[in-house]
Amino acid sequence: MPGVPRPGRPGPPTCHDEAVSDHESTIPARAGQAAARQINAVELLESARRDLATVVLPLDLPGVEDARRDVRNAAAQLDDYILPRYRSLDAPLLAVVGGSTGAGKSTLVNALVGHPVTRAGAIRPTTRQPILLHHPADAAWFEDQRVLPTLGRVRGTVLAGPPPAQADSIPAVGGETAAVTSLVLAGDPAVPAGVAVLDAPDVDSVSDENRRIAGQLLAAADLWIFVTTANRYADAVPWRLLLDAAARDITVAVVLDRVPPAAEDEVAADLRTMLERQGLGSARLFIVPEVPLDLEGMLPPATVAPLLAWLRGIAADAAGRSAIARRTLNGAIKGLAARFTAAADAVSAQQEAARHLEHDASSAYGDAAGRIQAATRDGALLRGEVLARWQDFVGTGEFFRVMEQNIGRMRDRVGAFFRGEPAPAVRVETAIETGLQAVILDEAANAAEETDRRWRSDPAGRRLLGTDDLSGTSPGFADAVAAEIRAWQGSLMELIRTEGQGKRTQARWLSFGINGLGAALMIVVFSMTAGLTGLEIGVAGGTAVIGQRVLEAVFGEDAVRRLARTARTELQERCRRLLDDERQRFLDRLEAAAPDVVPAKDLRARAAALTALAAG
Repeated sequence: MPGVPRPGRPGPPTCHDEAVSDHESTIPARAGQAAARQINAVELLESARRDLATVVLPLDLPGVEDARRDVRNAAAQLDDYILPRYRSLDAPLLAVVGGSTGAGKSTLVNALVGHPVTRAGAIRPTTRQPILLHHPADAAWFEDQRVLPTLGRVRGTVLAGPPPAQADSIPAVGGETAAVTSLVLAGDPAVPAGVAVLDAPDVDSVSDENRRIAGQLLAAADLWIFVTTANRYADAVPWRLLLDAAARDITVAVVLDRVPPAAEDEVAADLRTMLERQGLGSARLFIVPEVPLDLEGMLPPATVAPLLAWLRGIAADAAGRSAIARRTLNGAIKGLAARFTAAADAVSAQQEAARHLEHDASSAYGDAAGRIQAATRDGALLRGEVLARWQDFVGTGEFFRVMEQNIGRMRDRVGAFFRGEPAPAVRVETAIETGLQAVILDEAANAAEETDRRWRSDPAGRRLLGTDDLSGTSPGFADAVAAEIRAWQGSLMELIRTEGQGKRTQARWLSFGINGLGAALMIVVFSMTAGLTGLEIGVAGGTAVIGQRVLEAVFGEDAVRRLARTARTELQERCRRLLDDERQRFLDRLEAAAPDVVPAKDLRARAAALTALAAG
């Protein structure tokens, strides 16, 4: 018959067959796309984790402690929850039971599994050891370091029996002794497969370590079971955590424990109003009435039946579990993006503060360089010893008086100077070295004192300096200055020697001597009379004239101008290097405190990528 396939041979495909084939062919494609998206997401999150590891906030700025804590918490949540969950989207949900001291968390957990697992004591803080209860089939998910990798693992076996009198939060599990930073793992068939229950320390514990671990565990949760009491449901600490849950869009069940029957309606209504006002209107509210405990410290099963049914319903619904995990994960990534933006702001503030401190140091030493430069240009160095040694070199004071009375005799005086045997020039060089060294040392000390003062007026700079005193020059600086000046003087001699090679006046400059011409060039470099007054102008001016005339007679006017400019530029460069080395003592503090970090713009780009991942 037409249209009926023969036995053993395929017939023509029908429309239904084609539809089924198309549908089946899209399944691997979609699975491949989902796997690729997951791989890309994990790579992005791993890169984000590496970025956080480089965020260093060393400067003491307002709010920096909060910023540092926020960076640490962001890194911890990536390690403890976000990355493990993204790598294992099908892992069992982790429901963390948290709440205030004495709210009844451990008693609630015992009631959920139907027998004592944790033992609450009269001594506070109560739960000291976080206990993770899971179905035996889910053990592999929690025994390795997949989730909460910084916490050790201790395997326990569930024990029964009444709690010992005045027990100080002794876990009712046998096995190894647990350290404070370990999870006690206990497999129990009463826990529904697909959901694990973790009894956390008190969020308001008197123990700092307990509070830290409680925050860490809550940040690693897929859903929260938050326990409070009729007397304490409005306390500030629980609400801060609940508001954080609202910001993360995490699934929350609130258990109102020990509610007197007469007050149940009123208290429950007030708490629901508060939850709705704070964006937690979707949170499930479970009421546990105030009832006597049995001899084992257990609540009647009926008091927790609604909560247990809710947990079992979640465990039985694979799609529902996936939705909860995705919702919590996206909320955590959204919060992570906000933390990256905050980290970028903190890094920017640190960089701006570092630039301000660097500017303070550079400004102080730059001003010192300017004052040294002025002192080497305005004739100030020609006072005192330098002037006396130069006069000794070229003649007596009578020489200058004659020169001032009749400047026309200058040429004859210069000629006589060349014909005569000049006095040693070394004393002039030594006097210049001593005078210039004193100026540089004084200005470097002023710059150090000014930089130290500015930094200590800033909390960030004060922390960098600590108890070290950088307000003076560094050890050995005086020797370094003297060596640099002598090197400059030697360089001038080489300039003169090079300039005089092949000159027709070579015999004249040789008769005068390299040192004598070098001394004359130094005098010209320092010869501008700005800042001198009265007799000093005449004396220094005459000094400059004789030095310049000597050099011009040997090399010519243009060459002298070039030599003086080169000598002055080299001196300024050497002084700048000396001051830069001194300034570096301060800048080294900044560089040591702030190693290379991810730029703020890169952190903001990462925040945008995380926001897109959460939205997708």
